Amino acid sequence: MSDASNPRPEAGAPQDLVRLLQDFTLEANHYVDAAGGKNDMHRTDLNALAVIMRHSAAGRVVTPGVLRSELRLSSPATTALVDRLHASGHVTRDRLGTDRRQVQLHMTPKAYQDGSAMFMPLAMRMGQAMSGYSDAELDVVRRFMTDMIEATIAARTETAENGNQPHSA
Repeated sequence: MSDASNPRPEAGAPQDLVRLLQDFTLEANHYVDAAGGKNDMHRTDLNALAVIMRHSAAGRVVTPGVLRSELRLSSPATTALVDRLHASGHVTRDRLGTDRRQVQLHMTPKAYQDGSAMFMPLAMRMGQAMSGYSDAELDVVRRFMTDMIEATIAARTETAENGNQPHSA
């Protein structure tokens, strides 16, 4: 029987899959570190570009505040991040609105080129690995990964509600 103050995964939960997901996350982080390191980019820089890309593709305005919130950064760390991305030629800052106080961030063609160069080897290897699966199998994997992402978001939200504070870049 599980102690309510220290809940454990269900007895039937496939712990080997949990470990594989942890291993995948670790290896993905190692890849990001290696790819970013070759290009003098921090993991936070790459995460910021991913946030900007995702929001831009959905037609949403991306501001430093969006980055601060999604990456859980302090205001000074967000400023340093945006300054690095701007200095490296990966983002532009455009003033919006009639008072021109709001800053919108846009990825540059250089950001897309550098991102493609960094992540194309991974995309190619993953594409090769996926080619051995049927459409039906990939649909199951999509559903599984979506559920795992949602579970991770729920766990992160619960953890954040227990008092975690933003950190610096």
